[in-house]
Amino acid sequence: MRTESTPDATSLEAIGGVEVALLAQTYGTPLLVLDGEQLDASIDAFARLQTESGIEVSYAAKALLFVALAKRIAAHGLGIDVCSLGELLTVERAGVAPGKITLHGCGKTDDELQAACAGRAGRIVVDGLEEIERLAAMARHGGCRATVLVRVNTGLEAHTHAYVRTGGEDSKFGVPLEGVAEALAAIAAEPALHLEGVHSHIGSQIFEAGAFVENVPLAFDAYAQVLAHAPAARTIILGGGFGVDPHPGGERFAVDAVLGDVAAAVAREAKRRGFAAPQIGIEPGRAIVARAGTSLYRVVAVKQNGSRRFAIVDGGLADNPRPALYGAYHHPRLAGRASAAHVREFAICGRSCESDRLVDALLPGDLRAGDLLALETTGAYTYSMASNYNRFPRPAVVIAERGAHRAVVRRERTDDLLRNDVLGDA
Repeated sequence: MRTESTPDATSLEAIGGVEVALLAQTYGTPLLVLDGEQLDASIDAFARLQTESGIEVSYAAKALLFVALAKRIAAHGLGIDVCSLGELLTVERAGVAPGKITLHGCGKTDDELQAACAGRAGRIVVDGLEEIERLAAMARHGGCRATVLVRVNTGLEAHTHAYVRTGGEDSKFGVPLEGVAEALAAIAAEPALHLEGVHSHIGSQIFEAGAFVENVPLAFDAYAQVLAHAPAARTIILGGGFGVDPHPGGERFAVDAVLGDVAAAVAREAKRRGFAAPQIGIEPGRAIVARAGTSLYRVVAVKQNGSRRFAIVDGGLADNPRPALYGAYHHPRLAGRASAAHVREFAICGRSCESDRLVDALLPGDLRAGDLLALETTGAYTYSMASNYNRFPRPAVVIAERGAHRAVVRRERTDDLLRNDVLGDA
């Protein structure tokens, strides 16, 4: 991924019809702002796809989750995938029906499995033989009746960053094709476990449309084995991972066209094998929320060391670890004021005790402490991955739309940072 911006002469003045200076003044910085109209348009696009194509859409909550967002997702008729008790509780608080909830995860705890078994999630995507054995043990003790899909690692390695690749032999996710028979036999041996189908996810930030089509016959190899054990099984979930280009004017990944190709491939494969056409499912996360998000920062220092010019902002690694983890790019813009100054190169860095460079940027040479900077396309995997490193409080999240704004996640306070400390002598 590129890590340097191209010159951008425009200043970001407003988000959702609300001035960025007002947002920063009202809620402080760093701040994640979601454009509500853009968010709704993205959700609605997938809801229409679900209605028109019959492909089941379930939002991958790991990308970004809070109660108000879960309500918006559910209001459009989409399901939600969760992978922890915290995510499950959040969607429950939003009033999402259990039948719309799927429990994911490659290392589920007993508490998470028991929650799903108790009916708090409509189905479980099982990720390995040991997990199946634990579910079976719960069922034998009368504590589990569950609908399950088997997550299969088809061996296909999508061309994406190694940290977000979920297929292939170097991935921890799923049951390898050669292990599917044993996993299915273990499920079939327990009557309380209802086998619904297979799940196959090959990675994230995938821009090669052909990878999704290429995975279809591989997933069908597992689906054929499922039908041998459970002839009524009808579901094949082919993951998400649709790429989002964060560069201005970047080409949008044609999800509709790709899914049309995938659906055609599924139909061909089913016909070739003599199967009834299965229900196709997908799990977009980033593709729904990434573009709606913008992170606002206040410049706290501008300095030069040798030939390098640094703009240090009041956020960084703690609120957005993606650039440090895998070189993610977020396009930077001066925000809240115009400038006619010639652009100069800056390394925008956070204030944590790490070399937490966010992006190399070409910005007006009169950049100064107190200015606002915006990093765009930060709706996915920023707030959801935020930490309290250096005991920084996590930022607020705000929705701005049609000239109005409201906080949907409050900024953490210093008291929150001490809440879990056990006071007294060490």
